[in-house]
Amino acid sequence: MARLVFVALVAIAVAASGLLGYLIVEVFRGGENGAVIGQAQVGGPFELVDGEGRTVTDEEFRGEYMLVYFGYTYCPDVCPTELQNMSRALELLGEEAEAVRPVFITVDPERDTPEVIESYVENFHPRMVGLTGSPEQIEKAAKSYRVYYKKAESGSASEYLMDHTSIVYLMGREGEFLRHFGYGTSPEDMAQGIRSYL
Repeated sequence: MARLVFVALVAIAVAASGLLGYLIVEVFRGGENGAVIGQAQVGGPFELVDGEGRTVTDEEFRGEYMLVYFGYTYCPDVCPTELQNMSRALELLGEEAEAVRPVFITVDPERDTPEVIESYVENFHPRMVGLTGSPEQIEKAAKSYRVYYKKAESGSASEYLMDHTSIVYLMGREGEFLRHFGYGTSPEDMAQGIRSYL
């Protein structure tokens, strides 16, 4: 009798642990695509304009990894340094870098016209795409990437700086967030981080 009770208790415990495991998986499963709750919700649909004035959406980058940075062409030091680091990281990847598209999105659409942004990205990686758009388009894209930006107070309407988040985002082939690289990440560390997903 005692043995039967013991077997019954073990069976109940196994069933309960299985149910608990199922519930944990379901609780942490989020959204229609089974995304994990707690995973950074970074990225999403955008519609911007490239250096040729052509409308570009996030869909055009499907099948490629994206290395995304938000900044502006008048940035005196942080932006060019980060774009150089991105470019160098891709150089270090060699042929593997063909799978990665570097993307620069302005947070200063007033000054960064398609022509300006096209000329600017030519100073960096040859595969880098520069994107601009209307203030509303930029705001939507920045919000989806959790990017903060704001025009710094200045006495001049044309000579001003932009305060902004300085993070490089690595996005997957389907546009999903993989990881980020904080300001000052070395090209070597960035290349190693990217390579781990290739």
